[in-house]
Amino acid sequence: MSPHACRIDENLPFKPVHVAVLTISDTRDIESDTSGALLAELAQRDGHRIGARALVRDDVGEIRAQVSAWLQDPHIDVIVSTGGTGLTGRDVTPEALRPLFEKEIDGFSVIWHMLSYQGVGLSTLQSRACAGVAKGKFIFALPGSNGACRDGWEKIIRWQLDSRHTPCNMVEIMPRLLER
Repeated sequence: MSPHACRIDENLPFKPVHVAVLTISDTRDIESDTSGALLAELAQRDGHRIGARALVRDDVGEIRAQVSAWLQDPHIDVIVSTGGTGLTGRDVTPEALRPLFEKEIDGFSVIWHMLSYQGVGLSTLQSRACAGVAKGKFIFALPGSNGACRDGWEKIIRWQLDSRHTPCNMVEIMPRLLER
């Protein structure tokens, strides 16, 4: 049993959220998008609903336009992207997303690298995985590999999107994200 599972309070109700999955890639299409399919499958397996799924090129404008549209959609609670977080010239996901963040979730990147290091060692330095809050929604940007998506979901995101996770989780603060 994982240490995370020990912190699920079965007496609390599970509250599913609506997840949008965005794949950022110049080389994949929906049929060959195994990372986006994996994220959608894992989210549904864990009791959440897929509110939308899309694929855009590694382009700041396209990424920002799709995420901005979902930020306006009242039926989307969480956006998880895959791809474009590396160091090459075409990897622009953080540049596209960070201007949208009202608050960056700094701890996500820290925890991501700690967990990633266990699997890929120093190669984790090549990832710029990040997360933030915008317009009352959570946004998580994961690398494009299936392993990175599985690790990101299984070891971090799934637990924070489980309303039964204690001592706290992101679902319980969702209603307060728009407070001023």
